[in-house]
Amino acid sequence: YSASEKGVPRKRAEVYTAKEHKIRRRDIDPDAVRIAQRLRGAGHSAYVVGGAVRDLLLGRVPKDIDLVTDAPPRKIKRLFRNSRIIGKRFRLVHVYFREKIIELSTFRSLEPGDEETVYGTIQEDVQRRDFTLNALYYCPVEEIIIDYIGGVKDIRSKKVRPLIPL
Repeated sequence: YSASEKGVPRKRAEVYTAKEHKIRRRDIDPDAVRIAQRLRGAGHSAYVVGGAVRDLLLGRVPKDIDLVTDAPPRKIKRLFRNSRIIGKRFRLVHVYFREKIIELSTFRSLEPGDEETVYGTIQEDVQRRDFTLNALYYCPVEEIIIDYIGGVKDIRSKKVRPLIPL
């Protein structure tokens, strides 16, 4: 919820609990869960995002996990010694484990950045996703899904709706 211009509470997103979405945390890579826990412990948000959430809702174990956070890349780098910042225009952080890499991105803004990326909020990041079913945010710490645009309903009704005008 957030306040409207008149100060009235306004619902911004659906929040699905573990009982409602039925995602089993054991199906999520334990290293991704530890990354989310460390970010949360440092005062930041951390969510599994994109195709991994879609796959988990469909009862599939995701092949790879991407995380998104409000922490800037340099802060992420300081929290994880086994990480590296990549990218020129939009900086990402790869956290390395023996056989895998978990990618972390910072919420993207809707504002265009010239030379430097402008970071934003979760609400702005949602608008930068391609389809509603890829714009779902799962918190492995709280075991909730945050859905700003009806992606869970679209998955359940087998619809693919673009967020970007075609």
